[in-house]
This record gives sequence, C-alpha cells and structure tokens, in this order.
Amino acid sequence: MKIDLSDRVAVITGGAQGIGAATARAFAAAGATVEIWDMNEESGVALADQIVGEQDGEAGFTRVDVGDRAAVDAAVASARDRHGQIDILINNAGIVRDAQLVKIKGGALVDQMSEEAFDAVLKVNLKGVFNCTQAIVPTMIARGYGRIVTASSVVGLYGNFGQTNYVATKAGVIGMTRTWARELGRYGITVNAVAPGFIATDMVKSIPERVIERLVKATPVGRMGAPEDIANAYLFLASEAAGFINGAVLSVDGGAVLGT
Repeated sequence: MKIDLSDRVAVITGGAQGIGAATARAFAAAGATVEIWDMNEESGVALADQIVGEQDGEAGFTRVDVGDRAAVDAAVASARDRHGQIDILINNAGIVRDAQLVKIKGGALVDQMSEEAFDAVLKVNLKGVFNCTQAIVPTMIARGYGRIVTASSVVGLYGNFGQTNYVATKAGVIGMTRTWARELGRYGITVNAVAPGFIATDMVKSIPERVIERLVKATPVGRMGAPEDIANAYLFLASEAAGFINGAVLSVDGGAVLGT
C-alpha cells in the first residue's frame, strides 16, 4: 500500500529530532508539506533544509513551546497564512523528568518528585497536546477534514516505576483522544493515539545498558524499536487508508507485555 499525502499540510510537534524527525522525513516522502515545530532551532532548521534539499520535499521550521498557548496560536496563524490549510497534526512533543513519588531510606524521606518536575512534564506532554489540538481544529473543521495523532506510551497503559508525571500525561492523552474522537468525528476529523514501546532515541539511550538488555529480552521481536517504526504508524493513521479508525490507541512495542 502506497500512502500519498500530496496536497496535505502536516504539523509535527517535537519534530526536530528522534521520532519527530523520522516522522517529518516520512511525511515529506509521502508528499506532505511538513511544518516542524520544536524548541531546538538548530536541529529543526537543519532538518527542514535536508528535506527540501535531499528529499526534494516541502518543509519549514518554527520554534514553538507547545506549552505556551500564545506561541501555539501564533504558529498556527503563520502556518495557515502560508499554506491556507492544516490537514494533519502529529502531537509528538514530549519531555521526561523522572523521580519516585517518594524515596525512603532507613525509614526517612530522602527524596521525592518535585512539584516543578511534575508541572513541567504536564505543561509539555498534556497541556501542549490540548493547546495544539484546540488551536488547529477550527481550521480542520472549516475544511471538513483532519487527522490528529498523539503520542501516548505503553507506560500510559501500564504505569512505570519513577514516572508519575510522565505516565499521568500519557494516560491523559488517551482520555483526550477518545473524547475528541467522539466530538470531532462528525466534522470529518479522526483522532487516534500511538503507544510506543522502548524506542532507540537519545531519551532512551540514557538508560543503563543492563536495563536496556532486560527490556530487549522482554520484547518478543528481540529488539528495541526504531524511530521509523513509530513514524510509520503515524503515517498510516494520518492517511486516507485509516479513515474509519477513530479513537484507537495503537501499541507499537514489538509485543512487549508488562511483567514478561
């Protein structure tokens, strides 16, 4: 099946590196005009230039803090002015600030997740999804078409040690996805989520090697995922072929199951 996104404009948040960069390249290869939103201006500009120069695609970069509603509104207005439309939103931006809820040693509290760490992750991973989706949806409604795909995680389904804040956001976007699927389907807009497993990005590569080996061993396909594995899932859900898929959460985790 060949996916053709010609004449579609796609906004990809967190699009400058890792899964987001793989997604930008995949969408451009399918013919979409790609708008890369990220805080990493150097990587984002370089990627857009690469897509234009090496892939002969259409791409641009905008520095956007998705947790800042004014910045999101300005980026949406700019993209709409340039292209006249936004057809696809990939809510991929995310950060981690891991810590245990409380850490006890010798019966005493020695550490805990800070309020700042909790708030920072919610601002990007949850409020950022809300901001971008709410700001872009009116443009989709006006055209009677839209595809919204949001990055959740397997930990949003099963929980994970030391990630209260991150898990809360990834579970939260599943709830928002299912709500928006009900609200927006009547306008020709589908809303779905992808739940990646452990993917070989810079974020995951910081995990100790012994932990990575254990994760790979627990994954039936016997490897970590590649950014392209998630990009391909985004690509399918953003395509015409997925037009009857709405409110779904697609696990892309190599078959990993909690506890195996």
